[in-house]
Amino acid sequence: MAGTENGGGTGLRQPARITERAGLVDAGRIVVKIGSSSLTDSNGRLDQLRVQEIATTCAWLGSEGTEVVIVSSGAIAAALGPLGLEQRPDSVDLQQAAASVGQALLATAWSTAFGDHGRITGQVLLTESDVIRPQTYRNVRNALEALMGLGAFPVVNENDTTATHEIRFGDNDRLAALVAQLLGADALFLLTDVDGLYTAPPQEPGATRIGVVEDAARLAGVSIGSVGSKIGTGGMVTKLSAAQLASTTGTAAVLTSASKFAAAATGEDIGTFFPGHHGRRRSRLVWLRFATRGAGTLVLDEGAAEAMRTRRRSLLAVGITGVEGTFPDGVPVDIAAPDGEVIARGLTSFSSDELRAMTGRGSAELRELLGERFRRPVVHRDHLVVL
Repeated sequence: MAGTENGGGTGLRQPARITERAGLVDAGRIVVKIGSSSLTDSNGRLDQLRVQEIATTCAWLGSEGTEVVIVSSGAIAAALGPLGLEQRPDSVDLQQAAASVGQALLATAWSTAFGDHGRITGQVLLTESDVIRPQTYRNVRNALEALMGLGAFPVVNENDTTATHEIRFGDNDRLAALVAQLLGADALFLLTDVDGLYTAPPQEPGATRIGVVEDAARLAGVSIGSVGSKIGTGGMVTKLSAAQLASTTGTAAVLTSASKFAAAATGEDIGTFFPGHHGRRRSRLVWLRFATRGAGTLVLDEGAAEAMRTRRRSLLAVGITGVEGTFPDGVPVDIAAPDGEVIARGLTSFSSDELRAMTGRGSAELRELLGERFRRPVVHRDHLVVL
């Protein structure tokens, strides 16, 4: 099947770089994302027939030798009907409560649907911090690889029960693109309630489907909505962003409706196709560049900013003039020039509280005032990407 292991000595599976629709049928590993609006009926309850339809296609693909990971929205949506809620709640605490109820309903629905085909599923709940810290990034990848190695179908969702605005992915389109990058998937299928990207809103006269997006520049002048449904968080903008993120790191993407998934997976001219680009290989730093958001911002003086831009040096505390936000150690932070332009992103070795005590101080002073540990770089160059 498509895809390569240990490409270029990285130890990571590299995607097959599918550039034509016909290549989708040979994909050895795919990620399938299904939106809330595609998994629920008009009353806000899980659409069991749609779940079964998706499971049937995935089980068939599995029988053909394709490894399939599902990124399933719908946990909060699944709980709306049973909890008597008319729409997705706005407050974090109610979202968490609904997710707690809905995750059980959603996991049961997928398990039952795959069980009808003699297949098993494994639920994987993630928060953003699970895939940004070096020690947990590998754990997530290894767990998903192990599930697939056992013949199971991982069903991934954001852990809305514990996620807050500060640590969440933001939408499951983005989560799906990150999982595809994490696993070196050959293709990402973004399934929603519209059958592709159009030159204008599909209901408008003259709107035509865009079959292939080779480059984002082709989308100039295209009207793209940004608001999701009343039960979801995403919209066409988030799906387009996810498709572009995936294709940039070598994973082909298809954006289409859930009802046309089977046809799209066999390479039919369905939806909008984004070829997998060549050139940039998978790595955690590529993921850091394209997929994360800084938990805070470190503002540099001009000298440190210039060294960062031109020489990609490790960041020392002496070059930092300000710390914005509150964050623990080990998370991504944005690194900004004096004018506020974000020029790099990296994993910080210190928390925001520690950094505020370190700002502007040299290594010798830090050792004397705070201890030997504080002489380390704030962001080591091995954990840094210049944007």
